[in-house]
Amino acid sequence: MKATNAGFCQVFVVFALHIMLLASCAQQSNDEPTEADVISARVQALSSNAMEGRETGTPGEANASAWIDSVFQAQGLIPRGDKGSLQAFQYKPHPPMQMHGHGDSASMGMALVQEINGNNVLYALPEKSNRWGIVGAHYDHLGYGDENSLFRGEPEIHNGADDNASGVAGMLALSERFAEKNNPKSMLFAAFSGEEKGLWGSNQFCKTPTIPLDSVDYMINFDMIGRLRGDTLAVYGTGTSPRWMELLETCNEEGFVFVPSESGVGPSDHTSFYLQDIPVLHFFTGQHPDYHKPSDTADKINNDGILRIVNFVERLINLLNAQEDWVFTATKDQDEESTPSFKVTLGVIPDYLFSGEGMRIDGVSENRPAALAGLIRGDIVTQIDTVNVTDMMSYMKALSLFQPGNESKVTVERGGQLEQVTVLWD
Repeated sequence: MKATNAGFCQVFVVFALHIMLLASCAQQSNDEPTEADVISARVQALSSNAMEGRETGTPGEANASAWIDSVFQAQGLIPRGDKGSLQAFQYKPHPPMQMHGHGDSASMGMALVQEINGNNVLYALPEKSNRWGIVGAHYDHLGYGDENSLFRGEPEIHNGADDNASGVAGMLALSERFAEKNNPKSMLFAAFSGEEKGLWGSNQFCKTPTIPLDSVDYMINFDMIGRLRGDTLAVYGTGTSPRWMELLETCNEEGFVFVPSESGVGPSDHTSFYLQDIPVLHFFTGQHPDYHKPSDTADKINNDGILRIVNFVERLINLLNAQEDWVFTATKDQDEESTPSFKVTLGVIPDYLFSGEGMRIDGVSENRPAALAGLIRGDIVTQIDTVNVTDMMSYMKALSLFQPGNESKVTVERGGQLEQVTVLWD
């Protein structure tokens, strides 16, 4: 979809804002803006209201793709889309005809569901060899709050600073660095759209690649890297090549404490490449209460944390680009273990970076069972009735035992002490 004239005006406003932010940083420090300043300005620009939440198929997405395109151009990279730098895709998210309305007010008419058009933004460094590496990040988000939003108020712009302006800013920092290097391997930088809808953009790329997929040695994905807390960094896909863990530790001058997951399958764009037998790594700094809400804003981003991740991944890519004969390994994916179905939830966001015993709560939804029972962020669920909770799988198995309307005794660790509350499941 092309941006409207008003949309382009908004993008130019964002360009001006970007320059003003950098100038402000330079003025405050009496020097050139630091790389963390540049990352901050890019996160603010991409997550500004002018982008209207960047939902796939909207003028906001088109504005965002135009902005990303301009940054890649300024870095001197080469367009690598189907037509110029863009790779278009189309999806119909529902059957072409559907009922609309509910209950007594339901209409018997049929509503035409429009095809959604989106674009990936693809740029490459000058080709140096017939082997490729890919760095990717999705730039789309939820607009004013689509079906994936966890916000329960009136429609409001979901700026998506962490999800995933942070990942795009990290990718752009890397493309800028590698544009100045003499790289032994060809490199593609991909800003995908449609990730929030179901990995649409990366799936389209893998179906109709603009470089030969059998020449790709690795794919690195950034998704939500803006909330680094301490040194803990989640890395998914570590089992997709036997070299990954050794290389991660070799490059770890930053002193990260990795939370590795071997599986190549997960809720982000690296999955599309794993399914093409390409070794993948996906970097993630963890879930938080602002996830998929309008409160995911730029002022909460740890820009120095993004820079630390960029420094680390740059060293990693330097090693990757010097190596040949890459080996792909299929992993035992998380969904191969029978995931229990359940009809109840606590209404919490789990802390997926927690490595201790139990399920630590990273966020609590209002007016849901956990909140009504008095559970708070930081509580560690250790037992539900007679079922011990040691990890996410045992937590889900416990949930599968209950029906809406049941009551349970939930034991949590809070401040080093065990407490028990009564939960009414809904």
